[in-house]
Amino acid sequence: MAPPLMSISEMGVNLGDRWLLRGVDLSVSAGDRLALVGRNGAGKSTLMKLIAGQLEPDEGSRWTAPATEIAYLPQSPKFKGSMSLSSYVMKGLDNHSELTVSERVKQAHRADAMLDRMGMDPAQMTDGLSGGERRRASLARALITEPQVLLLDEPTNHLDLPTIEWLEDMLRARSGALILISHDRAFLRALGTGMIWIHQGTLRRREGAFEQFEDWSEGILAEEAVRLHKLDRKIAEETRWSHQGISARRKRNQGRLRELQDLRQLRARQGGQVITQMSMSAGKAEGGGQIVLEARDLTVNIPNTGPDASEPCALVTHFNTIIRRGDRLGIVGPNGIGKSTLIRTLLGEREADKGHVKTGYGLLSAYFDQNRERLNPEQTPWTTLCPDGGDVVEIDGKPRHVTSYLRDFLFNDFKMTQRVGTLSGGEQNRLLLARIFSEPHNFLVLDEPTNDLDMETIDLLQEVIADYDGTVLIVSHDRDFLDRTVTSILAFEEDGKIVPHAGGYSDYLGRLRKRKSKDKEAVKNAKKAGKTKQGDSGNSKTKTQKDRLSYKQVYQLEQLPKEMECLRAAIAKGEAKLADMGFFERDPEGFEKLATQITTDKANLATMEESWLELEILKEAIEAD
Repeated sequence: MAPPLMSISEMGVNLGDRWLLRGVDLSVSAGDRLALVGRNGAGKSTLMKLIAGQLEPDEGSRWTAPATEIAYLPQSPKFKGSMSLSSYVMKGLDNHSELTVSERVKQAHRADAMLDRMGMDPAQMTDGLSGGERRRASLARALITEPQVLLLDEPTNHLDLPTIEWLEDMLRARSGALILISHDRAFLRALGTGMIWIHQGTLRRREGAFEQFEDWSEGILAEEAVRLHKLDRKIAEETRWSHQGISARRKRNQGRLRELQDLRQLRARQGGQVITQMSMSAGKAEGGGQIVLEARDLTVNIPNTGPDASEPCALVTHFNTIIRRGDRLGIVGPNGIGKSTLIRTLLGEREADKGHVKTGYGLLSAYFDQNRERLNPEQTPWTTLCPDGGDVVEIDGKPRHVTSYLRDFLFNDFKMTQRVGTLSGGEQNRLLLARIFSEPHNFLVLDEPTNDLDMETIDLLQEVIADYDGTVLIVSHDRDFLDRTVTSILAFEEDGKIVPHAGGYSDYLGRLRKRKSKDKEAVKNAKKAGKTKQGDSGNSKTKTQKDRLSYKQVYQLEQLPKEMECLRAAIAKGEAKLADMGFFERDPEGFEKLATQITTDKANLATMEESWLELEILKEAIEAD
């Protein structure tokens, strides 16, 4: 086993009314890649600051090996002064006086390349950076130092999927120690070789892949529940005894009373602080038509800032799609490619440059925008939900007191009247979810909803989406979240094309890798065969005979949408019949037969949708040649 690079012993942090962390022991060695998990407020970021030496503990000690450098990426980086992003990143090397001039020049090129890979201009000034830009610049600064111990607090926030995968490869190649806080399960699964779990002020560590975390933590929670139940029973028995004539036996039973007090203190220590469970529901979707949105030959442009400023830059070209009630769609693509702009165009907040968007009957959209522009930083959570005054908010058709509703989203009485601008990113995201769920809707549009949320809240949001009977459109960089919530993907590809794919993100990625593998194989074979001579007879055509769809494929492409629509109508009619409470009592055999038929129809519908999508993709590929 490698010698430790740093360790903390019997460390504790007291908040005045309680211990946030106590008795914490942790040793970190080269090669460790540890996933640090726990609820919001459990003390994860505090532990990171203790390890980095940025926070003094109330008890315990910290040790680092000689010449060990520790770099820390905080969740909300602070910037001082004004300088270029390139200079800001290079300041991470200020303590490296041993670097020669040539080595510093090399590192400057590396810093610029890293910033460029994160979609940032090295010459841009640090003044006025957004929260996401500050985080990306600070990540580059932490990586440039190549420290022995690297601490990253939510490094994937505001990064697109290609950049996250690039970051995974870079971190996987490191030989030093790494401790990660992240809500992105796919990211933790790709990197983690061990887990640190903070639960009720106690730190537990376990070696192994992150996939084992849920089984491990649930086992500990089950054991705790049994132990605390036994302790509660013992306290109840002792309390009953103390109430039966305690005054008559006071002197001779002081020892037993002290034992009761000790039991209560033990229960308080083992039970920890009271943990409030979050409650979240999108409610029932409002009525509306079966067609939610239809985009026809949609083109979306933005002004061109390049050399040819007269020609606009196309974000989306000739995009066609139909979104139906009940669809679960995910949108993926690199940062800056136009995902949020497309959403605003579909919702009518921005005019299309060509083509048009037709909205369905009774459409009521609820839009979660990643920049949280719908939240007024000068308001409070209370006034955000009750902008016209009062203290009642209508949830799913029923009145609720605003304080009760906000407690469901983990806002205490103090936070309810605090300025929104002073809330953390996670708190603002929970408030925005509370707001859109309190409004009538049948179309949830969620643009990067998982940023700054902990894994428990993300799990709950996944359940809300699964239970929602309306339509959902999600933009996210969280691969695990997409896999659990969507059934089809709209992928931004080159030249403004958006290509549909059946399944979740993993299904899309699998197809993409197969396609790239085939392309590489085709290039390899072409090189082996040599270039075709221009004058060769019989070889003047560059396309193969497979340059168009067959008659059968054209017929299927025309007929499948009609057949799918009929099948959807039959499924909806059957489900409405099954919803009749008296149907089973009147005809149990017919009920069972209809339920089986609906299951078969749904399977057939999924097969049809897959075939239709494959034909559409093939058609677009042929037209692009």
